[in-house]
Amino acid sequence: MRVRKLGWLLTAFASSLMAVALFVHPVEAGGGLKAQVYLTQAKIPGGLSEKGLIGFARSNSMKYLHESTDEEVKKRKWKANLVVSFSKPVDDMEFQVLFYDIQDGPRRFIEDMSTMVNNRNNKTFVQPVTLSRPTFKPNRQLELVVTVKRQECATLKFGVLGEEIKRSGQVSFSDDETGSKKK
Repeated sequence: MRVRKLGWLLTAFASSLMAVALFVHPVEAGGGLKAQVYLTQAKIPGGLSEKGLIGFARSNSMKYLHESTDEEVKKRKWKANLVVSFSKPVDDMEFQVLFYDIQDGPRRFIEDMSTMVNNRNNKTFVQPVTLSRPTFKPNRQLELVVTVKRQECATLKFGVLGEEIKRSGQVSFSDDETGSKKK
């Protein structure tokens, strides 16, 4: 009789521990999808296998993106390729890439990029990324977050380097603006 009560008690205790574990770690309970993320400004060679692509992305990964210099400063952009390698197939039609400014402390949302998945069984994706001014500002620290079904799978901290807009420091007013009349 006491053995049965003890068995029931142990079973109830184990069940409650499992329920607490599932409540505390919902991402792991939901499948634990993780990803490796790389940003590269190097041209990705064609014909690479998945393993070769990941190796290329890892060895050419950039901590700081350099802006294009072929346009005037106000219209410049940062262009790169985003390589995302999930731990298992995504099993969804899209994943989100969220960009945050982390220069001054906590995350400040800047922009999101939805990436459509053409094959749910693929694990690795290459996506061109263009970060344009004025939405993105030069010489800032950013964080990129990859999410699937609103669950964070990966983060990547990086910086954007570029030329600041030069201001002369001089202000000139026309006669109409100042209200003065020529004599």
